Formats: sequence, C-alpha cells, structure tokens
Amino acid sequence: MKIAIVGCGAMGSVYAGLLGSRDNDVLVIDRWDAHIQAIQDNGLHITGASGERRARLRAYRDVPHETVDLVIIAAKAAQAGSAAASARPLLNDATTVLTIQNGLGSADDVARAVGSERLAVGIAAAFGASLPAPGHVHHNGMAAIRMGAYSTLSPARLEPVVAAWQDAGFNAESVQDVTAMQWEKLICNVAYSAPCTLSGLTVGQVMSDAHMSQVSQAAATEAWNVARARGIALTVTDPVAHVQAFGARIPDAKPSVMLDHERGRVSEIDYINGAVPREAAKCGHTAAVNMVLTALVKQREAAFQAA
Repeated sequence: MKIAIVGCGAMGSVYAGLLGSRDNDVLVIDRWDAHIQAIQDNGLHITGASGERRARLRAYRDVPHETVDLVIIAAKAAQAGSAAASARPLLNDATTVLTIQNGLGSADDVARAVGSERLAVGIAAAFGASLPAPGHVHHNGMAAIRMGAYSTLSPARLEPVVAAWQDAGFNAESVQDVTAMQWEKLICNVAYSAPCTLSGLTVGQVMSDAHMSQVSQAAATEAWNVARARGIALTVTDPVAHVQAFGARIPDAKPSVMLDHERGRVSEIDYINGAVPREAAKCGHTAAVNMVLTALVKQREAAFQAA
C-alpha cells in the first residue's frame, strides 16, 4: 500500500516506522526540518515496545504532487484540519483518509477539508510516544489502534487499511460506533493530560500520588458522566478502573500536552479536557473539574504565547 503520513511527530513517526518496515511505500510530511533531514539521511530509528529498527522512508517538508492509497492525518488536533487541506494533492477518487488525534472535534475539521465520504476516524491507545532526537522515535507501549467510518465510508474501503496496520504489528481493529470509541479514549486522556502537565508527574506517578490521583480520577469520572448524559453508548462501566488499566500500560509516559509544555508550545488541551465542559453544556450539564484543569493549562500557555 502507498501511504502518506501528514504530521510526523511522535505518534506519526511510530506509524511511519512500523508501516514502513513492511511492504508499504511510506512517505512522511512534516515541517520540522531537522527531523525530515535526519530521516532523509539515515532513515527513521524506532525504539521501544515494538523493538528496535530503522525504517527507510521518503520524507518531505512540503506535500509532493503524487497520489496515494491512504493518507494518515497525524497532526495535533488543532492543526488537523489545515493538515488535511494541505494533503489534497495526495488524493484521488480511491484514496482513503484516516485521521488519528486525541480528544473530540478535529475529525469534523478534517471532513470539511477532504470530504466525509472518504474519511475514517481512529484512536491510538497507550503508546506513550516521544522524539528523543531528530530521526529517532521511542514508544513505551502500543495497546491498540481502532478505526471506523466517519460517515459513509464503506467497510470494503476500510478492510485493506486495517489489514495494513495489522501486518505492521499493530493491534488494529475496525469498530462500528466511532463516537463511543472516541469518548472511551477521551476519558483516559482527560485523566492524565492536564493532571500530568500541571504536576510535572508521569502517568504512573499521577496514579500513585495521593493528591493527583484524586484529581485524575475526578476528571475521568466527570467525562464518563457527561458521555452518559449525552447518550453515548459506552462499554465502560467503571471509569476509574478504565483509566487505571490504561495508565498501567504506560507508567513512564508523559502525555502529549505535557511534552508540548516542556517545549514551550501551546497544546491541544481544548480538544481534550476542554472538550468535556463543551459537551456537557450541550445537555444542560456542567463539568467543573475539567473546566478548571483546562483553565490552569491555558493560563500557562498564555505565557508561551507572550514570550
């Protein structure tokens, strides 16, 4: 399969490295010059839960004018729509687009850019990915990749996509209820994204800290309650057990929001903890825990923007 990955950050690099290690023609597009140059010169070095390898990929700073079978949008949530718009030269009538981001809302931006009929939405669970250096990605886990149709994408179009991920070593499956899938991942994200970022603790340290564990569990439980109030068909019956099982797979990981703050960058917190109060308002509820956590994170980010 010919695959383009738009947004070759930590998670995009994991996808690229494993998919590129199999019989796929993989090209990556990212604006980080040093990362792209390192991949062009020496390939992409992957370490961690999938073992150690070096994948030879085609790497570009700008989108090349050639079409592909699959476009994976792996940019941060706030940039997903613009990343998808930039990927239009890669599309033909048969191209499937898979967007994988944390939180809620970015898939709508991608659908407006590339068309809902070709779009699949995915989630990635418990990878704990980071970029130690240009051309080097490390990941602490790789629990699951789940994907489903955004609207009218046919199962026949999704089958070869799922098969390519499975062949590359991912625990990949298709799902029928994309909304429930996103909410069940969001519950995990809100438990650790803001709490880890604000405390400076890893996922495992938040779980074991007497104070931050309470905050983490409260954020997750609130998101779970909002999802139920919104009529989402969750399979999760115990939100605390759900996020503890998630966290136990990647205790040494730092969430992407925390990694952004360590680099002085604005995060995608509005699509994670910030999504919960927005969704709560749609059904006449409030979400005070996640509202406060979001406000505290954004207060820090205001300093980044002012610098």
